[in-house]
Formats: sequence, C-alpha cells, structure tokens
Amino acid sequence: MSDTGGIFFIGWDVGGWNCDKNSLSRDALVILDNSLALVGKPWRGNLRTTINKATTSCEWTHSLFDLCKAELPTEGTAITLAIDTPLGFSNAFLDLATGLKAVGPLGDSQTNPYLFRETEHFLFRHGLRPLSAIKDMIGSQATKGMHVLAKFASHRAGCGVWTDAASLIAIEAYPSACKGSPTIRGLRQRFSPLDHEDKDDALTCALVAHLFATRPDALEAPGPEVSEREGWIWVPRDAFHSDPPDEAQKASPQ
Repeated sequence: MSDTGGIFFIGWDVGGWNCDKNSLSRDALVILDNSLALVGKPWRGNLRTTINKATTSCEWTHSLFDLCKAELPTEGTAITLAIDTPLGFSNAFLDLATGLKAVGPLGDSQTNPYLFRETEHFLFRHGLRPLSAIKDMIGSQATKGMHVLAKFASHRAGCGVWTDAASLIAIEAYPSACKGSPTIRGLRQRFSPLDHEDKDDALTCALVAHLFATRPDALEAPGPEVSEREGWIWVPRDAFHSDPPDEAQKASPQ
C-alpha cells in the first residue's frame, strides 16, 4: 500500500477485556477501502494488549492495520471506525450512579431508563431487541469501547460521533439491527461469508462506517431530544421498513 493516503472503513466487533479466554466471542476487525475492497485479512483475537500499548490515535490505527496484515498510509488518511458495543450509558443511570438521583415509577425492562438509553428505546419502538450494557453481560465490552474513545477519540463531534480531531471518526453500530436492511444486504453480496460470526459482525460494522462517511442520509440520525452524553446507534433507515429480525443475542461470561 502506498503512502499517498486513502479513505478506510473499519468495523470492530468488541469482545470483553479478557476475551482471549472466551472461545465464542472475541474482538474482530474488518478493514475496507473506499471501493469496499477488503484491506489485508479480517482479524480475530483480543485487542487489550494493543489498546494498552498505543499512546496516540495514530499508533492505535496503525496497530489495527498491522493486525490485519496491512499497511496504513502515512499521510492523507481518513478513517471511520464503527464499533459494535454501547458507547454510553443512559443519563438516568449516570445520575443514579453519581448522585443517587432516582427517576419515577419503573415498569417493564425495555422502558426502564436505567437499563437502556434513548437510542435503544428507539430500536424497541421499531420492533428490535437491543442489548443493555447494564443487564445483558456486555459491560466489559462497553467499557472497552469507551476506554478506546477516551484514549484515542475523545472529542465529541456531535451526538454519537467521536473524533481525534485529525483523521479518525468513531461511531457506534449494532449488526443485529442491520439484518433487516436491504442496503446492508446488498452491500454484503460482494463478500464471501467469513470464517466466524464475530468477523461477519465486524464486516457489517465496516459497511455502516462506509454509509456514515459516504451516505449519511441512509442512516437513522438522532433527534434533538437525544443526549450527546448517551450517544447513538447508527442503523440504516431501511432496516425499519422490513419485518424485524430475530435477535440472536450472544451472551458473554465477562
């Protein structure tokens, strides 16, 4: 790969902090270029050591390319990273945890403001079943994704959009919510199935990153009522025009 720069889309399916002990769910990476060709080889393992070693966003992105057996151009690069894990907690939960501020009467799980953010409530209203960072055993993955934002992309560019103020943009994706999207299904037709579900989810994330960078109107955007502190899950608009997919929830012991 030359040093002339380029536009890349990275999908990261997040495993727990110690997912090297979990044979079912680990970190997975897929990198696509601007023509949606695979860059290097999809990778699966545990990113914990890589996260710990990197000190800048540049080191971080170069390490992701290294893991995928590819070389990142040194100049003129733009990267959109779509991350499959909650990248925020609800305002109600944060107020409860930091100030013991309680909300009103609580009903069923999917309307509980401690367990779900507004972005997840939105998905529930459209027939999907998103996971909760609080109750569905993905807190390890959520803190891992948020830790990466804090280290390498801590600037908020808008609700659900983070950046290093240079070449990296990070967003939250949710592959299960994309299964009903004709747009995603059409884009995936050019790819052969990968050898693990984690890598397939990372590919879907990379395609969401592509849509965010090139066709943002194809994704459902947050309304003004959505708190920037909570973040947002970027899902194709046409995912809501089909019958909702069955949620294949992957439980993790971490």
